[in-house]
Order: sequence, then C-alpha cells, then structure tokens
Amino acid sequence: MLLLLGGGVVANVLLAKSKGLNGGWLLINFGWGLGVFSGVYVAFSTGAHLNPAVTFGIWASGAEEFAPGIAVNAGNFATYIAAQMVGAFIGAVLVYLVYKKHFDETEDAGLKLAVFSTGPEIRSYGWNVLTEVVATFVLVFVVLAFGNSPVDLGPLAVALLVVGIGASLGGPTGYAINPARDLGPRIAHALLPIKGKGTSDWGYAWVPIVGPILGGVAAGLLAAAVY
Repeated sequence: MLLLLGGGVVANVLLAKSKGLNGGWLLINFGWGLGVFSGVYVAFSTGAHLNPAVTFGIWASGAEEFAPGIAVNAGNFATYIAAQMVGAFIGAVLVYLVYKKHFDETEDAGLKLAVFSTGPEIRSYGWNVLTEVVATFVLVFVVLAFGNSPVDLGPLAVALLVVGIGASLGGPTGYAINPARDLGPRIAHALLPIKGKGTSDWGYAWVPIVGPILGGVAAGLLAAAVY
C-alpha cells in the first residue's frame, strides 16, 4: 500500500499525459505521506513495520518486542525485512500496471526510473549518504518518540512526519529513508518490460540502503539513552 500510493503519486506527477503532470514536489510529499498513512493502518498488527530502517532502529533501541506478542529476535527480524521487500516490489509492479500507457508515452528514461527509486540531484556519494542518514534519523527518532507521547496521533502523526521530511530534507536525494522502498522497486524496474527504461542505476543503489540503516540504528541507540 505504501509503494502503490507513493510510487503512484510520483508517476502521476512525472509521466507523460498523466492528469497530475507537473503537480510539483509538494504533491509528491503529500502522496508519500498518505501512502505511509494507509500502510501504517494495513500493517498495524506488525507494529506498522513498513521500513527496515525502523526495524533496525527498534532493534538497536533494545526493545523486547516489535509489536505486542512479537519478540525482537533474529527470526522475526528476518521475516520483517523480507516482507517489507516483497511488499515494496509488489507495490511497484502495481504502479507500473496502472501507468503502463503513460510509461510508454514518456521518452525520458530518468523519469521512468524516478517512479521506482530515488536518485541524487548532485551525485556525491558521501554527501548523499549523509543526507539519507540525517533524514532517516529524524524519521526513526521521532517515531520512537511518538511511543512516549501522551497524545496518540498514530498513523496521522507518522504521515505528517514523512511529509515534513520530504519538504525539508528531501531535495538532495529524493529521501528514500527506507531501504525496502528503494531496493524493492529498483529490482522491479530492472525486471519489468518497461519501454525505453534505460538502466536501473545500480551504482547508486547502495546509498539508500546504507544511509537509512545507519540513520535508523543511530536513532534507536539515542532513543534508548534518552527515553
């Protein structure tokens, strides 16, 4: 659900002859936020684990459970990561099917890839990683803070946080802040028969994996110290 709606808003804004063409960055931010909003509800019983960086962060925080009745252990950790990847892949494939004719009408291969995965506006791997570390740290640290808040805003709070991160910190890299969100769809891009798709930019693919994991672990460790 997260990738179907998140990838869908990017396709709506970027692909030729779409009704949302040139809708702008803020529309993309809100689309991703609402994708998170929907995904959190769908995955509520798992503790709303949509993002390996959050799963890493909770593990690093020393928590005993991912969700009520689901212990933090190697088996559950691996299951969560695998499920996040599969869900992201399926969501990306559904976006392709919905916008198939618009992919065909779009000539720019870079725009097609952008529907599936993130990429830097200025390619500088060290700075790109730093951007993803900081943005993901904000996501995971604030999400963990929500658990100590006297006001239970739930999915809406996480959705608005994602909108805020995109609006404030998303400019340099497109704010993956989620390894599965980037890698699963990038694999889909590589496998799908997309007309004129170009490369999947595997040279950059490690950045939205390493950066968010580092940011999530850092947030979990700090949360354990202060909450």
